[in-house]
Amino acid sequence: MRVQAVKSKNTTNYYIIRYSRKDGKDSTEIVEKLGNTEFIQKTYDIDDAMTWAKQHVKELNEQEKNKNHKELISFDPNVLINSELKNCFNVGYLFLQQIYYQLKLPNICKSITKTHSFEYNLDSILSRLIYDRILFPSSKRSCMELSHTLLEQPDFSLHQIYKALDVIGDNTDLIQAELYKHSKKLLKRKTGILYYDCTNYYFEIDDEKGSRKYGFSKEHRPNPIVQMGLLMDRTGLPLAFCINDGNTNEQTTLKPLELQIIRELGVNKFIICTDAGLSSYANRKFNNYGERSFITTQSIKKLKSDIKEWALDPHSFHLEGSKETYNLNNLDESINTKNKVFYKQKLIEGYDEERDVEFNQTLIVTYSSKYKEYQRNVRNNQIDRALKFIDKPSKTDHVNQNDFKRFVIKNNITNEGELATKKLYELNQRVIDEEERYDGFYAVCTNLDEDPEEIVKINKGRWEIEESFRIMKSEFKARPVYLQKDNRIRAHFTTCFISLLIYRILENKLENKFTCNTIIDKLRNMKITSISDKGYIPSYTRDNLSDALHEISGFRTDYEITTKRSMKGIIRQTKGLKK
Repeated sequence: MRVQAVKSKNTTNYYIIRYSRKDGKDSTEIVEKLGNTEFIQKTYDIDDAMTWAKQHVKELNEQEKNKNHKELISFDPNVLINSELKNCFNVGYLFLQQIYYQLKLPNICKSITKTHSFEYNLDSILSRLIYDRILFPSSKRSCMELSHTLLEQPDFSLHQIYKALDVIGDNTDLIQAELYKHSKKLLKRKTGILYYDCTNYYFEIDDEKGSRKYGFSKEHRPNPIVQMGLLMDRTGLPLAFCINDGNTNEQTTLKPLELQIIRELGVNKFIICTDAGLSSYANRKFNNYGERSFITTQSIKKLKSDIKEWALDPHSFHLEGSKETYNLNNLDESINTKNKVFYKQKLIEGYDEERDVEFNQTLIVTYSSKYKEYQRNVRNNQIDRALKFIDKPSKTDHVNQNDFKRFVIKNNITNEGELATKKLYELNQRVIDEEERYDGFYAVCTNLDEDPEEIVKINKGRWEIEESFRIMKSEFKARPVYLQKDNRIRAHFTTCFISLLIYRILENKLENKFTCNTIIDKLRNMKITSISDKGYIPSYTRDNLSDALHEISGFRTDYEITTKRSMKGIIRQTKGLKK
């Protein structure tokens, strides 16, 4: 192989070519396109592109030479392996490390380090906290032990991890802003539509302190919690997050985070999409200004009585792609309604006296027989549980909003009109009948003057932010939280946020062809075994996913044996350095 330089009017392009013989004729083929002079100089931070290209092809020729010979390795069945010698290492983290460096996180750590006087390697600690959060989620104390399972060994101590958490927590906003800036260069981010939601994380500590407060737990746990608000763009990538006290009303958390991304990220033109729990009048009014708009889920039960009756009225519904109106009670049997969504809309006029502008909202009500069937199945299962409860009542009378006990009514009077000696329970048919009225109906509210079908389509994207919370809680095991200081708590969720961003980018590069559990399990089990000084052999199963990971990353760890020198080149490649 050799370098070929092709000059054009404004620059020089460099290629690696090799001679080949096809059909009895000599020819050349391009092995690798290196780019033009400016690209090579900027990417590899060098002055002479040709010198770098020649060194690069020399290394490739050396690697090819090494591949063309077989290693003969001898083992003695009578010799014990050395005590305490570690031979097996994880290399799945290398695919995460490549994205970590592409996001310029080492540069971010370097800029933070310049403003502090500590001597430990912040980049090394942060990277291990992230790799461990994705691959081997555990406590910060376990991070030290688990970091030794990676091919590159840690260069820090346990007490330095806790010191680094203080620094990370103090610089959370800076890290978010820099990550957004660098991620835009890595892939196209669709910030025109943003999804926002809140969840909470519980502690294994009973007392309240700082942001750790008793509040409404979405998991109904009797523990102190903190609240996390997360913004995600339409590409499914996390954009920004905030941590609030556990007893904070989640409706008040949206506006401060929006102001943060406007101020620090420069994102000021967007449609914010939320669920009904965050759709307060104040939030809607805030996003009825400038280049901001909103789409929010609307509870039909909480509408004014006249608008509610209009929403549940089966007349005047439309079908996607048709101008014809339908009566839901008299749908033509020729129409397959199972996968069809009917809709109608109503303009609700309003006025923002504070800004002296109109504040009109469009209510879009959809109906789906498939959604109706789903709701009825859920309720029927809850009714079955209610009947079992009536037969064998439990001790508690506590009823949650979606608890089956809402279908149970307590009666202290017997059929003869006498005071009962014990509590009597029966099915509350009135509540069941009332809920049945809403089966199949779903509503969203917006200040956009757009096609209702497009509004509904945008709103459906909220499932990805719910999946992001599931990934952090289940796969990354972000709960329970054991830290106590507020800045360390922020640092914990900062590492979870970065881990989610890196994972989502990897998922995006894999074109969303594999599930989260499959990807993480594969990375976790990608291990290699060191064979004396000869190199490493893979100790994992090669499959479609491992092939896809290697293809998008530009390196391979699944040869029968990889020399020590080649592995060093792979590590340098993941860091964007010359091999």
